Amino acid sequence: MLRLPPRVQLVVGIALALLMAMTRGQHFATVNLPSASWAVFFLAGIFLRPRWVFPALFIEASLLDFAAIQWAGVSDWCVSPAYWLLLPAYGSLWFGGHLYAGWHRNEWVSLATLILTLVVSAFVCYLFSGGGFYYFSGRYPEPIFAEFVQRIGMYYPRYFASLALYVGIAAVLYTGTFALFGHPRPLENPDERIG
Repeated sequence: MLRLPPRVQLVVGIALALLMAMTRGQHFATVNLPSASWAVFFLAGIFLRPRWVFPALFIEASLLDFAAIQWAGVSDWCVSPAYWLLLPAYGSLWFGGHLYAGWHRNEWVSLATLILTLVVSAFVCYLFSGGGFYYFSGRYPEPIFAEFVQRIGMYYPRYFASLALYVGIAAVLYTGTFALFGHPRPLENPDERIG
């Protein structure tokens, strides 16, 4: 099981919030990085125990979108009644990360578990986000299932590639830190929380 000390969770949480702010939809990015939003929710599920972090990250993402539309001239194309399906979409990533944290062992075999959890969580996320937008945004007057399946093939690989890139970097950083400094000090009380 992967449980970080509260101070380490705080540092990781701040880093994830900053990463999302720097990359969310290229609204405010000064460098052209792929969006880390999916990865932020998945990694937060792995590394951060407090439940309030999920709604805080969702609020951050929503505020970033709102600010970009209101003040940065970004199109509001993606803001529709389907926007709220991002809650279960990001929730599936968070939950997948949380499950993986419970399954994690500091052994190479955990890599296969990570990959499988990542693939399933990301696919469920896309069904909610991409499927929700396609069927409930009102942008497509007559949605057809066959067309949605084509859209999965067109858009899902790009989203998954960005997610895998950031999670891969996090895995390398975690493994490198583990190699240099050893296991993180386990929590004395499994319910120990920050904040």
